[in-house]
Amino acid sequence: MTRWQLTLKRLLWRDPKRTDEAAVTRMQTLRARPEQVADQPGPYFAIDAGPLLIVGIDTGITGIIDRDQAKWLQEISRRSPKPKFLVTGKPLYVDGKRHPSLIEDGHGTVDDIVTSSENNYVAAIGGDVHNYQRYPVTLKDGRTIQYIVNGGGGAGTQGTHKIPRVDLPGVGESDFRCYPRRADSLSIFSQMYERRFGRMLGSLFIPPDQAAALLEERLGVTPTRRADRGVPIAPESRRALKIVELGRQRLPGPLHEYFVQFFDYNHPPMFKSWLRVDASTDEILIRCFAATGCREHEKDVPVEDAVLGTLQADGAWRWTTEVG
Repeated sequence: MTRWQLTLKRLLWRDPKRTDEAAVTRMQTLRARPEQVADQPGPYFAIDAGPLLIVGIDTGITGIIDRDQAKWLQEISRRSPKPKFLVTGKPLYVDGKRHPSLIEDGHGTVDDIVTSSENNYVAAIGGDVHNYQRYPVTLKDGRTIQYIVNGGGGAGTQGTHKIPRVDLPGVGESDFRCYPRRADSLSIFSQMYERRFGRMLGSLFIPPDQAAALLEERLGVTPTRRADRGVPIAPESRRALKIVELGRQRLPGPLHEYFVQFFDYNHPPMFKSWLRVDASTDEILIRCFAATGCREHEKDVPVEDAVLGTLQADGAWRWTTEVG
């Protein structure tokens, strides 16, 4: 680290307190029976959820897992024939790119374990990025795994308009889903830029229909709402886009987090989201619900994306998109 980075770290980082061993001992007496004592080897776990096995791993800040954790993941993945969900900190697919999550000392990747047919994974869900993304990746053997970014409940919404056109092995733009939708994301972020810099730079707001047209022009993505198709783009919107685009690059270290908070907003609609999974022995339904902060959505919560997996006679899962 450079000198200024070390200085900043001392100012912003808090050293952990010493562990109060006596307090830990007192807490352990509250769950002292043998069946209450967990044998969890580290910050990773497996939960038998009936028709599913949910496996959680600790990818840390770097997205790399250690050899002991990788060995445990291999063993727990092969032990049960149930369909499995992997829950990670760092998503394996995000922002139009694949991040397979390396194993320490070059011993393969987490995604190698997920895609192995003998392990029977049907989904891998990560957080970290504060929005919703879904990549239904079809493997060479015909199986499809749902790779999902489920960080939309986190503080500081991150824009989806920055996601490039999806063109990856096994998944293309037509199958990709995100929330907020790219056009809505661009429009709401332009509104935030106008609130912060409008007096200095003039109008920066891009209406949602023109945001959709701009993204169609740039990414070749057909607007999802029919009413947004063929909309003429005003010169003011093109000018605003150039300024909003200055925020595309990720700033280094803690500066990025302050930048995200600076452009966060707390006015409905807020474009937050949460995930729900319903599973039986022959069906798995994954749904992304919007959390807008609007009163009418409290009782009738919008479903922004839904995908249904159905178990076939040959043991394979067939997935169909139910919304979007």
